[in-house]
Amino acid sequence: MNRPVKLVRKRFNSMGCPAEICVYSHSEQSANRAWAIARAEAQRLDLKYSSYRTNNYFVLLQQRAAQPGGASPDAETSALLNFASCQYRQSDGCFDITTGQLSRLWERSASIPASHEIDQAMGRTGWHKVAWDGHRLGLPGGMRLDLGGIVKEYAADRVALLLRKAGFNSGYIDLGGDLHIIGPHPDSRPWRVGIRHPRNGGVLAGIDISHGGLASSGDYERFRMIDGQRYSHLIDARSGWPVQGLASVSVWASSCLIAGAVTTLAMLLGRQQGLDLLAESGLGWLAHDGHGRITDQSSTASYC
Repeated sequence: MNRPVKLVRKRFNSMGCPAEICVYSHSEQSANRAWAIARAEAQRLDLKYSSYRTNNYFVLLQQRAAQPGGASPDAETSALLNFASCQYRQSDGCFDITTGQLSRLWERSASIPASHEIDQAMGRTGWHKVAWDGHRLGLPGGMRLDLGGIVKEYAADRVALLLRKAGFNSGYIDLGGDLHIIGPHPDSRPWRVGIRHPRNGGVLAGIDISHGGLASSGDYERFRMIDGQRYSHLIDARSGWPVQGLASVSVWASSCLIAGAVTTLAMLLGRQQGLDLLAESGLGWLAHDGHGRITDQSSTASYC
């Protein structure tokens, strides 16, 4: 006789944000195992790649890569760098993981940075300045890579993969609003996922999703207010300034990593080019301009 299953939600913190795992489980012991798997993998990737640590794997790799001869990343890091390199080429340099110095400059400034400060950080920015052949990495001195726009989404995909391998086929992992749906409810119903309103903090819309990833990006969580102006945490590597345009973008795709790359790029491109990219992507998406206008391409979204 089949044992009854129960929906279990367990929370933890990782990558500087709240996280939640939601699975159907036959027992509390089984649910705890799922929680332990999710938490361990998310923390592993946070420890390995966080740009806020001073001596983790990714920081030490960059230090070695700035020395003569460069450095050889492990297979996991090489795959992430290859993904970032591909996104850079396909976006004509808009998606760029070398903005670490620019991000640090804007994060630490109580006012708009001086032009010479931006120019100095720009001198240490640009993937085209990186030596990367798929195996060996060489960095100019002073450059800082930042995988913040990739790792959280990659972590959601990794956790979902490990949970499936462990026998969990119904549920989802939510890492600070970036989700991977492990599988639908046991009766095949999709999950109803809420999309946050970028201004009032409520729910903007809900979508139905059974598999794959959903990622959101916007100017509503990590931002700075300077002289009454909102500045996003996303920096345009071509200008050195925070992006202006869409207030939020949500995309759902086969993986959270792909969804996250599209959301980030749509934000970086600005309002009209971002909307054009989304319309041509063939993916489900929803965008808000911060002034009440919503644009979407979805057959499952309903607005609140």
